[in-house]
Amino acid sequence: MRRKPQWLALLLVLGLILAACGDGGSGDTTTTAAAEEEPTTTAAPAEETTTSAAEEGAGEVATDVGVDLEAQTLTIGLLSDLSGPFAPLVQVIVAGQEMYWADVNANGGIGGLQVQIETRDTAYDPAQHVQLYEELKTQVVAFGHSTGSPQTMAINPQLQADGILAIPLTWYSGWSDPAINSNLVPHGVPYCIEAMNMIEYLTLQAPDATTIAIASSPGDYGEDSNAGAVLAAEALGLEVVYNGTGLINQADEATLTEVAGGIASSGAELVWVTTSPTPFGSIYGQALAAGFSGALWSGAGPTWNPALVAPDSAISEPLSNDFYISAYYAPWAAESEGNAAVRDLVTAAGADPLDYYAEGVIEATILHQALQAAYDAGDLTQAGVLAAAKGLESVTFGGLAPDETYVGEPNERVQRAQFISRPDPAGLADGTSTGSTLVESNYTSPIAEAFEFNEACFSLG
Repeated sequence: MRRKPQWLALLLVLGLILAACGDGGSGDTTTTAAAEEEPTTTAAPAEETTTSAAEEGAGEVATDVGVDLEAQTLTIGLLSDLSGPFAPLVQVIVAGQEMYWADVNANGGIGGLQVQIETRDTAYDPAQHVQLYEELKTQVVAFGHSTGSPQTMAINPQLQADGILAIPLTWYSGWSDPAINSNLVPHGVPYCIEAMNMIEYLTLQAPDATTIAIASSPGDYGEDSNAGAVLAAEALGLEVVYNGTGLINQADEATLTEVAGGIASSGAELVWVTTSPTPFGSIYGQALAAGFSGALWSGAGPTWNPALVAPDSAISEPLSNDFYISAYYAPWAAESEGNAAVRDLVTAAGADPLDYYAEGVIEATILHQALQAAYDAGDLTQAGVLAAAKGLESVTFGGLAPDETYVGEPNERVQRAQFISRPDPAGLADGTSTGSTLVESNYTSPIAEAFEFNEACFSLG
């Protein structure tokens, strides 16, 4: 069934999280709940208590913050950019979380406890992120979402001091670094390993290629990604004929022209660009206008946006031939149990199809399994939920995303698998897809498989 293209206005202004970009502004505090009733705020008791979940007969359950066994509620926190540069995207992700938890509640919650969500708008501002963390830490049992790398890094010392769990919404490789992640459970392939996967995949499509051009936005997103690109080029024997790492400034058209000119004049056979969709579209279009053609292009997941191949896009046709899409989860129309579950949730909510609901479902799935494990262990304290999350040997998403593990050495648990798609402008136009078609599930390149991960590929801070 064809849907109205309500996605277009959204897609024109959003891309996936570009973790290191954007200045924060002030934003209002908002409260949402997974269930229909208005949420309540559970005050932290003076000390840990132990009581029974009477309705479930589950025995004794220890609690301290965010769980009210008498009221049968459990409260989680989301620190989300709802009014800053990534608000259009993060609003969809938060909606995905709300859909997921509403379904959990309708099916008994966590041992009979109804999950409530306290959401705060951080406006992508690290200082506001810290302030709102301090407000919520006495109300929630865990944080199911933290938008941004600098923002999450800003609260990390407090998370460690307070013994609270958080799930970051970025794919910075540092989240898999044991020196950083004691209170974090990341998901998805890190930017630097993603680059290794995709560049080796491009060489399989163009086996005679010997040259590559790379460029990126500055900060953890672009520079973490391009660190992996340089490692991949070296391993594959590719000559880096243009290196524009950190040069892309979305607010400065001159830098986009400079990068486009550098790529075009390099004559590279492969191109890796890590930025957000708007500057990428400008760079790609200007390179084409300069006569640069025949190369294969790709970039970290946030570089892609279906609006790039929308019906009114001037670059839709050539980009569909040149571009390979890197993704942390399968696109909307993929045939998997996890994708079907997301489609069911979104359809039941009366919302239009968008890939980004999946990210909210993935985050919520991780926290759900941690909460259930903590409940089963009889310890729903903040520390108990953190311990349960760090003890999860396998979190599965039904094919929506690669399985995750949070036990073992860093090199054993770091995610190396991802999804690869091709642009699908026809499907976007007629409503049969959200702009991409899956070509590879759980892809891991030999370079990524062999990579010894011991620390972040790029140091943030």
